[in-house]
Amino acid sequence: MRKFLVIFILFLLSFQQQEEKLHTIIGKTNYPFWIQVPKNESTEKLPILLFLHGKSLSGTDLHRVKRYGVLRAIEKGRKINAIVVAPQLANGSWNPDSVLEVLDYVQKNYNTDKQRVYVCGMSLGSYGTMHFVGKYPDRVTAAVSICGGGNVADACSLSKVPIWIYHGDKDFVVHMRESKKIYEAIKKCNKDSEVTFTVIHGGNHANVEKIFHQDTIYNWLFSHKKEVF
Repeated sequence: MRKFLVIFILFLLSFQQQEEKLHTIIGKTNYPFWIQVPKNESTEKLPILLFLHGKSLSGTDLHRVKRYGVLRAIEKGRKINAIVVAPQLANGSWNPDSVLEVLDYVQKNYNTDKQRVYVCGMSLGSYGTMHFVGKYPDRVTAAVSICGGGNVADACSLSKVPIWIYHGDKDFVVHMRESKKIYEAIKKCNKDSEVTFTVIHGGNHANVEKIFHQDTIYNWLFSHKKEVF
């Protein structure tokens, strides 16, 4: 009985820590969102990592946003020393102005470093990432786009921000040519732009999600710091 009580107490403590670590903000911006605020014993300003989900996670149940991506990686044990923000889109496409509203809210209410704002998205969230960065390149330090694409009209704005584009060559939901098209448009605008296009051999529209569970994109994103806004 005593052993069971100890295990139960440890479970409650663990659950409480998780709830403190990841919680929701609803009704403050157009998009409700999850937020992780790591414990920060110092007064150091923290970077922001913004995750935009794909169409399958749209709706009004915020728990859907945990099904894949950055939040899924966190729940499986990944430690990210950043304020992680994951809004939910009810339907349609991501609105860059509403994404900016979320970013503004977080920067106003938390101790954040405006020189370190990172955005990543998958599928529809990849298009949302490109649209947001394309409209507000001065607000983003670096971005990762996975199995999506972008508007070629935004290419010159996108060329101002370091971007890593990933796409699987077996993706039959969003064809790889979508990523290739925006990559080539960015390079056409500025051949010296810091944009990388990585083809994941054998990758389909779902299994490229493994990228969120690896160190590569986080190390790359957090290696960048914007000097001037």
